[in-house]
Amino acid sequence: MIELAEKATPGRRLDPGIFREYDIRGVAGKTLQPADAYLIGRAFAAKAAAVQPGGFVCVGRDGRLSSPELAGALCEGICDSGMNVIDIGVGPTPMLYFAAHTLKAAGGIMITGSHNPPEYNGFKCVLGGKPFYGEAIQALRAAADAGEFPRGKGNIQARDVRQAYIDTLNHAYDGTRPLKAAWDAGNGATGEIMAALCKRLPGQHTTLNAEIDGTFPAHHPDPTLPETLEQLIEAVTGQKLDIGIAFDGDGDRIGVIDDEGGILWGDQLLMLYGADILKEKPGALIIADVKASGALFEEIERLGGTPLMWKTGHSLIKSKMAETGAPLAGEMSGHIFFADKYYGYDDALYAAVRLLGLLSRSGKKLSDLCKALPKRVNTPEIRFDCDDARKFTVIAEVKARLVKAGARFSDVDGMRVTTPDGWWLLRASNTQPVLVARCEALHPEGLERLKSDLRNQLSLSNVALP
Repeated sequence: MIELAEKATPGRRLDPGIFREYDIRGVAGKTLQPADAYLIGRAFAAKAAAVQPGGFVCVGRDGRLSSPELAGALCEGICDSGMNVIDIGVGPTPMLYFAAHTLKAAGGIMITGSHNPPEYNGFKCVLGGKPFYGEAIQALRAAADAGEFPRGKGNIQARDVRQAYIDTLNHAYDGTRPLKAAWDAGNGATGEIMAALCKRLPGQHTTLNAEIDGTFPAHHPDPTLPETLEQLIEAVTGQKLDIGIAFDGDGDRIGVIDDEGGILWGDQLLMLYGADILKEKPGALIIADVKASGALFEEIERLGGTPLMWKTGHSLIKSKMAETGAPLAGEMSGHIFFADKYYGYDDALYAAVRLLGLLSRSGKKLSDLCKALPKRVNTPEIRFDCDDARKFTVIAEVKARLVKAGARFSDVDGMRVTTPDGWWLLRASNTQPVLVARCEALHPEGLERLKSDLRNQLSLSNVALP
């Protein structure tokens, strides 16, 4: 019988900085200790018990050097609060989501530092089949700090879900002609699954950096950074392949290279996926974050779909998909979410298979598909420091001035301001002391005017745009 335990670690407080909007993340051995993982496990198990009393929590981990120790402490904490653990071992975060969903777990925790440098690590959670973020993460922190937990003795059972996961990915392929592809796991957690999947798919597949190595010897595992894609571009262009696919450290974000070595960004991928899905689901709602190109929203509408601009953040997007029933969503950061024939979470391996299928069926080169997409001129995402206590105030000041001036804008996430030239965006990061800006126009001259408008607004709030 589960009873209330005494405080496990009197006076201990976890570093508040590790509790972010969408996950828990810190520097292993410094701001995130095994003792912290134990307390987080105990606190999470108490919440999981409310969903499934006496049930189980799925736990997975990436290949970082600190992951085994953190996983051991986390699992011990879950068991000491009376819940059982199904340990799925090493693999990508989407495999943890897959396990929690298909095994009908009370919840799931992935130990991962995602795309961060090797010294980082943390936890991504799901509870009751829903994303675990925002206020729920802060409530978990409060419970862990309080140190009062239910007491019991759960058990740990290892379960290999890799084959079922690979089978599901392989089954999603619907191509009609074999392709030549290069895949780069960046020594991240997708490596073994990626290599096994490539053996199942038709066509010719070259795998790069498939060995899981938490020191990331080949390059930093973040496909949104062009410099991390150089090896993949060389493989695609040098071997005259049809496509290159890259993954971040835990496999929930995708990067794509076309046959000419060009990079496809998240909004371009959404245009391709959206066009494919709308053939079968006319009028479908398709969600993209506020950083996406205006061309995406216009293209989805032109194709007969219903575009929706929403807040940046993978947990926020997943929740909006569940609320609206949208079959597809995505972010500029490479998170792509399929509820069409899948489970509605961000799985880069699944997105890769769907992309191979639509490219195969198109009978065209990926570069030609990309060239046919509507074009805009834009800045990259510009991130610059702004104190946590100040960043949201800056947004409020900008909004007040724009309202007074009668400007057209969306404030769904920061301020996205529309002018005859195009649009500019200013938003506060939910995870860092940073402001984020981006501008997009039809022509270079218009882009310069938009940058000037943005710079002027920031200047009025005593903030300098880099």
